[in-house]
Amino acid sequence: MSVQEINKHAVLPPIISRSDKEFLERMQRYIITETERVCCNEEGPADEYYIIYRNVFDKVIEYVTAYKSILTSIKKEYDTFIETIKKGQRTAFYLHGKLRVLAGEPTALVYHRKRIAQLQAKMGLIENNSSKIQLQINEMKQVRAKYDTKEEQHCTCYKEPLKPIPGMTLQESVSLDALTKYLKHLEDKQGIVEELLEEDPSKAKETEILLYFIERFNELISLGEYEKAVYFAVNGPRRILHNIGTVNKFKAIGKIRGKPSPLLLFFESVFSISHAFRHPVDAVLTLEGIKCGLSEKRLDLVINWVTQERLTFSEEAGDVIFDYGEQDTYNKAKCLALAQIIYSECGLHKKALLCLCKQGQIHGAMEYIQQFKDFTSDDLKQLIKLCPNIELIQCLTKEWNGKPPYLSFGLAVLHLFSVDMKKVGIKLLQEISKGGKDAVEHLMINDPFCSLEKWQEVANVCLQNGFDQLSNDIMSVLRSQAGVTEISEEDDTVNLMQHVFW
Repeated sequence: MSVQEINKHAVLPPIISRSDKEFLERMQRYIITETERVCCNEEGPADEYYIIYRNVFDKVIEYVTAYKSILTSIKKEYDTFIETIKKGQRTAFYLHGKLRVLAGEPTALVYHRKRIAQLQAKMGLIENNSSKIQLQINEMKQVRAKYDTKEEQHCTCYKEPLKPIPGMTLQESVSLDALTKYLKHLEDKQGIVEELLEEDPSKAKETEILLYFIERFNELISLGEYEKAVYFAVNGPRRILHNIGTVNKFKAIGKIRGKPSPLLLFFESVFSISHAFRHPVDAVLTLEGIKCGLSEKRLDLVINWVTQERLTFSEEAGDVIFDYGEQDTYNKAKCLALAQIIYSECGLHKKALLCLCKQGQIHGAMEYIQQFKDFTSDDLKQLIKLCPNIELIQCLTKEWNGKPPYLSFGLAVLHLFSVDMKKVGIKLLQEISKGGKDAVEHLMINDPFCSLEKWQEVANVCLQNGFDQLSNDIMSVLRSQAGVTEISEEDDTVNLMQHVFW
């Protein structure tokens, strides 16, 4: 081949001018600067990387002159290719999501089928119970129809007077205790019917339902759906979740900011439906509910629970309310009244009496002592120590409704000084000294419990505390009694009333 032919087919490399070289360097710097600014590289993010090179492509097309149309065509194909890639990525993302949905469909289908079976079983149970109830209604209608027919046949213008309750005498019909006992008997019989209506022929099916409620309750607790959990706990069959375990689960949740306490909601619901069941709420739940209500500063709820709902009271429940009243002086009277109700229901008469006295209901307290005659002298001494009320002590040491004093005045004074309650003792002496010698004599003569030696001690106490005249009056009464010459230290059993028998 000749030299001319070789030169004809040879392709010479392009000659890069100085301006072209500067342009290329500028483009290179632009690429570096922009990628650093948006923090991207060849691995991504792809969109920013594509935008940078697209701008460079535009600048190159704008700069050149000879190959502008070719470069424009290449860029068009480049843009089309990039758009195709993006579209493929979007399609792949959509298909991936759809694949996940399709993969999850079998599990959802199994769950729904199981739920359908559960609901169908429940519907069957409801329909069965409804049929039984409807049958009973029809039978009652038939009996009523026969009764009405019989009444029409024997109708007279005479209206019979009210008859006694069947199975009870007339006297029992007006006795509150007898009526309460008879109501309990009827409730037990209604409870048997209720159990028969609730009975599931299949014990296995019943167990499955109970397990479902327990598992669903635990699931709702774990999901944080506490209000729904409260609903499940309260309305579960056979009150299966009315127990201390449920209470502890709600306790573990604690308080939720901006929302009511789940534990308080639980007790509100349980106590509000207590009348719907044969038996009242047990003592443990009653105690925990009262504690919860007081801790939430909801004394109004506790008042309603104690006075209106069917609860089981205990000494601990009364003590909780009593102690709360000692801390909350504004509501102390209300707490004492509630504690008194509980103590009385539990037969804790000493504590019920203390509540009455602390409320200032002295006459009510005296009636209570008269009603329950099992209070000893030591009980009453302890009472005036816990509630050192002058009016109370005066009532206890005087005749009440024609009956002798329940407590000796002299022994009461000595007791107060012996238990470091000197101020109360002095105030009591001040009150008795206002009546003069006659009042002192009447008090001493009508005191069958205090011996002569004890009255001498009372006189000494009066003398030591500045009540000289009162001391002299006591000693004068002692000396003036018939048959009394001198009180020796050995005669510690001599009683002031012994002169009556001499």
